[in-house]
This record gives sequence, C-alpha cells and structure tokens, in this order.
Amino acid sequence: MLRHDIVEVIDRSKNTGWILEPEAKRILALAGLPVPRFLWAKSTEEATKGAGEMGYPVVAKVVSPLIVHKSDAGGVVINITNDSDLKTAFRKFSLMEGFQGVIVEEMLPPGVELIVGATIDYQFGPVILLGLGGTAVEIYKDAALRLAPLTGKDVRAMVGRLKARRLLEGYRGSVAVDMEELTRVLVLFSQLVMDLEDLIESVDLNPLVCKGSRCVIADARIMLARG
Repeated sequence: MLRHDIVEVIDRSKNTGWILEPEAKRILALAGLPVPRFLWAKSTEEATKGAGEMGYPVVAKVVSPLIVHKSDAGGVVINITNDSDLKTAFRKFSLMEGFQGVIVEEMLPPGVELIVGATIDYQFGPVILLGLGGTAVEIYKDAALRLAPLTGKDVRAMVGRLKARRLLEGYRGSVAVDMEELTRVLVLFSQLVMDLEDLIESVDLNPLVCKGSRCVIADARIMLARG
C-alpha cells in the first residue's frame, strides 16, 4: 500500500502531468531509494544557506513545471564552488518560464552512469529498463528489459546483457560497482513502480550514479498517467 504522503505528492502534481524533480526525489526517498542531499530553494538566501550546510561543490537545477528537460533548456549548472556563483545560477534560472525555485544538491563523485526506467505497458504492466545512462544514453542504446517485479536473478541477467557491463565490473583498474547495492536499488525501484502502476505512465532515473558501494539517483522524472 502506498504511503499517504506519496499519494499527496502525486495529487498535487495532477494538473502538471508530471512530478517536479524535488517532489519526485521525495517520493523516491520515502520509498527507501538513495537520492543526494538536496533542498528546494525559493530564494538565493535559502540556496546559499543550504549549500553551506551540505558543503560545496553543489549542483543547481531549475524547478519549473514548463521545463521537463532541464539540461536542454540550460537549467543545470554543475560544480558550483561558492555563494557568488550559486547566486548567479539562481538569478539565471529565475528568468526561465514557469520558475518555481532551484534544486541545490550535493555534487556526486564521478562513477558509472546508468539509466533505470519504467513504463506501464497496457498489456503486460510495468516494464523495467536498465542501461548505460547519462548523456550517452541515446547514442549507445545499451539497455536490457524485464517485467516487474524484479528479483536478484533478474538484475544479474539484465547486467549480463549490457555491452558496457565491464564498466560495472571494474574496467582498467576502476572500482567495481557493488552488485548487491545495485540489485537492492533495482528490486526496490520495481516494487515502487508496481505500487504506482495505476497512477503513472513512466519513470526515468538518469543517471543513477554508481561507484563502489554507493548508488545514488542524480536525476529523476515521473510522468503521470493521463486522465
């Protein structure tokens, strides 16, 4: 059964048709999925205070119901190292259409960038995707699909189908991704998607950044079911 606070977030988003990133990350966190430390700042004062508390460097992203693809719109600034640059990013975003504030979140260390997604098939129900993520997702199209719910065996099979699986195994001396943690995240994600099946159209976590024993959802988008 869905938590009442998750249902409340979805109800607030019905007029938009999709869930703003800070609200999407709140849903993911409530479901036990790993997200970065972040805050939804409505003023430069809130932004700089929050950044100071979590520690620079940080990432700033525009929050607007009219901007689904933030990177394409210039609504993302990474590796911000001081209050002055954060205020500059905030002022830039504030001029964008539908501006409702700024996400300020911790800058994650580099790692393997994966995409985890779900769509609701009218015949088969939730279909889960795992693939190479980040900005290269549309170029390499390296992905595996399984029907929900996922088991540990399913996750291992999906990883085994990826051309880029060697990146997860510790390619050329890099730190291998903790498969137990990746499996935990994917199994938990598939359960959340099943709980949301009647309310959503799709979910995209891109990227899911994995390094060593940590996997963190750097960006998230939840599209709601029409009607």
